[in-house]
Amino acid sequence: MTYRNPHLVWDWNSTLFHDLDAIIEATNASFALIGLPPMTLERYRELYCVPVPKFYEKVVGRVPDADEWIRLDQAFQEVYTLHSARCELAVGADELLHAWQREGGTQSLLSLTAHEALMPFVRRFGIEERFVRVDGRVGPPGGGKAEHLVRHLAALERDPADVVLIGDAADDAAAALHVGARVVLYAGGSHARAGLEGVGVPVVDSLAEAVELARTYVR
Repeated sequence: MTYRNPHLVWDWNSTLFHDLDAIIEATNASFALIGLPPMTLERYRELYCVPVPKFYEKVVGRVPDADEWIRLDQAFQEVYTLHSARCELAVGADELLHAWQREGGTQSLLSLTAHEALMPFVRRFGIEERFVRVDGRVGPPGGGKAEHLVRHLAALERDPADVVLIGDAADDAAAALHVGARVVLYAGGSHARAGLEGVGVPVVDSLAEAVELARTYVR
């Protein structure tokens, strides 16, 4: 019997792209609109969740109404765009992507960042050719990844049982489990390790560990 490595679906924000500093600056800019004090990185990683309006509910005590959500998201996006221009790929990410491709493995990128905003980053880092497909969010912000993962895998014509999603959020796990894929969560991103461990899926401390674990899920 011939065994092969699974197909990897990579998350972008705070997984391949080390943008937590930009996210904190942008989050605090949006909080300032509603009179909230700045949040530390540690507190953010304790509370953050997807869908993002639920995150605001945890902090504010209520879900923002439609008009308020538009203002909060606009403030976030403006500041994030400014600060993310100085952010880089996670340490070792380019080498991991290259090595997987060199070995004949396939991988794709799926992000909740709007597609038109995602592609300039992917091209800036020269990694577009590492992926067989790159999909950013289509449609309004604020939702989870599950429906996007369904479309992503359908476009790839991949059996979910042959897929490992590597991400940094509980929502990544929920999306993978929704479609029947495996998942490895990276504890160096938007969630604290303690929160991720409660999800009930494998949690690792580096992207290299995530790839090595995914490699064991052969078909």
